[in-house]
Amino acid sequence: MPQLLRVQNFSVSRDGIGAGEGQSLENPFGHAVDPGKLLSWAGATASWPGRTDSGGSRGLDDYFTRDFTHNIGAEIMGRNKFSPHRGPWKDHEWRGWWGDEPPFHTPVFVMTHHERPSFTLSDTTFHFVGGDPESVLARAREAAGGKDVRLGGGVTTVREFLDADLVDTLHVAVSPVELGSGLRLWESPDELLDRFHLEVVPSPSGVTHHLFWRR
Repeated sequence: MPQLLRVQNFSVSRDGIGAGEGQSLENPFGHAVDPGKLLSWAGATASWPGRTDSGGSRGLDDYFTRDFTHNIGAEIMGRNKFSPHRGPWKDHEWRGWWGDEPPFHTPVFVMTHHERPSFTLSDTTFHFVGGDPESVLARAREAAGGKDVRLGGGVTTVREFLDADLVDTLHVAVSPVELGSGLRLWESPDELLDRFHLEVVPSPSGVTHHLFWRR
């Protein structure tokens, strides 16, 4: 079977915004974007990785939360998903938002114009790589050991791979909130219908799951 490049559980507002401008340490998603409003559907499920109790919802949202790691051998992300810092690294103390146990459990390829040495936390190794989407994807596929590669975001990185026509499947969870301004994945999901089939599945939580796969 071919190795797919998959976007999974990517959350946007009803007006297509996945992050705000002006990202900082205090505001990882940028101004005017409350990540809780976009990610609450996943955080409420029984399978949410950060859950410390035995509760949580089952059903459709829980299925997508569980599926996040299925057959994934590597992840690609943009630098702004890994760090709020811009420009050359002042030092190498910053090791991501996720603490000593990152949720990826695979090699992660961080796209950046300012490379730095790789490092490992638990079972996740972060590699900092330059190059175009095609070359980064080739490295990630090699590291994935025959499994699929997840494209983790953020918005700009997903758009970059879409523009290069490298994405095979997308799962986008559209939350019933409007944010008005920020980094927009799309004006309308119909923009992708020249290249993808689309199935839209509403959830009792209020989010609408958009499932795209190549034509």
